[in-house]
Amino acid sequence: MSDLSALAFPNAGPAEFGLNVLTVLIIYGPAYLANTGAMLFGKWLPDKFGYENHKIDGGRIHSDGNRLLGDGKSWEGLFGGACFSGILVIIAHWLWGGNAEPSNRPFIDPILTADSVDWFWIGGEWGAAFIVGVTLGCACMLGDMAGSFIKRRRGLRREGEVSSKAPLLDTLPFAIFIFIAAALLYSDEVMMHDDLKSAIIAIIILTPIIHRSFNVLGYRLGLKSVPY
Repeated sequence: MSDLSALAFPNAGPAEFGLNVLTVLIIYGPAYLANTGAMLFGKWLPDKFGYENHKIDGGRIHSDGNRLLGDGKSWEGLFGGACFSGILVIIAHWLWGGNAEPSNRPFIDPILTADSVDWFWIGGEWGAAFIVGVTLGCACMLGDMAGSFIKRRRGLRREGEVSSKAPLLDTLPFAIFIFIAAALLYSDEVMMHDDLKSAIIAIIILTPIIHRSFNVLGYRLGLKSVPY
């Protein structure tokens, strides 16, 4: 793996910090968009082509009388969302491959510091990019499922156009899972650079707003049936 100490993303002043926040948002954007990919593969395509998706909880009811996860969590959504993230990281690497200088922000190559000694370097740089996206996208999906599980234990669920009224449980679990996965799997990569860690905290705090924006976008594109 490449030496992270050779890179610098200055935080001197609000403008620099804001640029780092945008950098983190773009680096982790593919993982955040796993939710949109899950809607595409778990709901939109099945509805469009008339095939049944497969619910992760199999329709099982918990001892509290509520579904374990609900109809919104399917195997197609889980794997489709993860692969969607993988494809997006490949595109990001293609667009911004090699971008390393502070002046390149916010468009920094997401696998800038990866090389052949890394565990995920399978199939060369493009395979590595795909694996990074898939693993972080999968973390997003698992965090989303964890939030759904907790909501249903509390008796919270969405009904038609009415939100479950649990915005933090709808957003923070998947964000936390993404960054935990990054810290565990990619601690020596550019996405976990020390200069970006304060921006990561800012992104976690801003996640409810970011998630709402992505959901509205998905709703307007016809990928979601509700804008939340």
